[in-house]
Amino acid sequence: MKKWRDGSNLTPFFVSASSLVSHAMNLSLKRKIGQLLMVGFDGLTPNAHIEHMLRERQVGGVILFRRNVDHPAQIAALTRRLQEINAEHSHLPLMISIDQEGGMVARIENGVTPLPSALAYRAAGSVADCETLTRYANEELRLLGFNVNFVPDVDVNNNRRNPVIGVRAFGETVDEVTTWSLAALRGVQAAGMISAAKHFPGHGDTDVDSHLGLPRVPHNRARLDQVELAPFRAAIAAGVDTVMSSHVVFPAFEPDPDTPATMSRAVLTGLLREEMGFNGVLFTDCLEMDAIAKGPGTVAGAVAAFKAGADVLLISHTQARQEGFLDALADAVSRGEISESRIDASLARILALKSRYPLAWRDLPLDPTPLLAQPAALALSQSVHQRAVTVAGELHPLQPQQPVLLITVEVRERTEIDEVQARPDTLAAPLSAAGFMVEEIRIPLAVTEADRARVLDKAATAAQVVMVSYNAILQQAQQALIAALPAEKLWLVAGRLPYDLDLAPAALGRLTVFANRPAALAAIAARLQAG
Repeated sequence: MKKWRDGSNLTPFFVSASSLVSHAMNLSLKRKIGQLLMVGFDGLTPNAHIEHMLRERQVGGVILFRRNVDHPAQIAALTRRLQEINAEHSHLPLMISIDQEGGMVARIENGVTPLPSALAYRAAGSVADCETLTRYANEELRLLGFNVNFVPDVDVNNNRRNPVIGVRAFGETVDEVTTWSLAALRGVQAAGMISAAKHFPGHGDTDVDSHLGLPRVPHNRARLDQVELAPFRAAIAAGVDTVMSSHVVFPAFEPDPDTPATMSRAVLTGLLREEMGFNGVLFTDCLEMDAIAKGPGTVAGAVAAFKAGADVLLISHTQARQEGFLDALADAVSRGEISESRIDASLARILALKSRYPLAWRDLPLDPTPLLAQPAALALSQSVHQRAVTVAGELHPLQPQQPVLLITVEVRERTEIDEVQARPDTLAAPLSAAGFMVEEIRIPLAVTEADRARVLDKAATAAQVVMVSYNAILQQAQQALIAALPAEKLWLVAGRLPYDLDLAPAALGRLTVFANRPAALAAIAARLQAG
């Protein structure tokens, strides 16, 4: 009988968690440790980096970003090939994951049903629509070969200056977040996808982006129980599959001011496991974010996170760091710092999860395009986006007989959250399609003096001015530009954080759909026409 590279018999996909775990306990330490790591790579096809990590380091999971996706046939071919490479040496299937939250955090746009930002669902007003639309989208992800979607975000967005959560949260109160995030959770699981509640124990009340620094939430235990922890308790009670930790310091739980939740045993084991009773798989957020990479370092931080109680360490970019963690964890076991039984405990949780969500990837269509973005899903998406349009104050309609100067603030540098769009669709497209004469000026997030001068020169003679901002509430140069624009002929569209609308109280119109993606902008254009 043909053998796997680990020496076991070549058998079909497992049928039970107990048999899988029983077999896996006989794996080598190297293979066990590989299952604890989820990695990313660059490219639309498997490159030497990811092939090495799958064949030689035998990692258990892969995460895809916008850099890895183009159109449905390409995505399906990529996920299939990743599973094929993995299957050459292992009958333990890969977890292939993505952050397809919706709105501003949607890695895939071409050929799939567009999702609104989480905050838009509350404005649209239907919990049932949130669940249904989330199910549609996650069914599409499964057809594309994914089995993990890192949603829902259960952070409470209670800090207007939060640069990383904002519209990704389902609301600004515990009740809002709990109601809508549980609807999304039901939708993910109904589609047969692994869900994740993030970012434990809460990233909503921060004003530092953990991709760039180390945030702190200084509240006492009573406040954290009442606000930050409440949606996580609800998600755990509802059966969420996984939890993702945050790189945020919580002094109420962790006395060391430099130890974020991801590396804190008090938080991950004491609070989440022992007190809150979570028995599922615990992911870290990406350990190459600056909160970790510029502190203890990715490799040391990953080992510390595992010691603290994490099961799957997420290292999304750099091969040297990915391999460095695998080597460091093996060394820690050989030195007796970490017991092999601790490795086995995480492995058992991971493999039980894989068993609960089997993905028959060989049976998936080679090109799922005809099965995606079905009429019912597209109609619901359009309806939710249209109902989510939120207007501050009075809204005067744009005059179709007068030309429009459109000022678009665009993301030009990629971060983990802000991705440069492959298709730079802007509000110009739907306005032009509606018959408006549009002249567009695109400017960066950090508006320069040259940008400002060019915009104000054009605005002085323009008949109508529409500005699509992007987190202007956090950008002084954008604020100054908005203040200098002629309010008597200005319409302000908040392209992400809705709080930008407060910056132009005298404008002829102030509105948002909590995103600047094409589906959101189409809804904005329709509302600008109607008034």
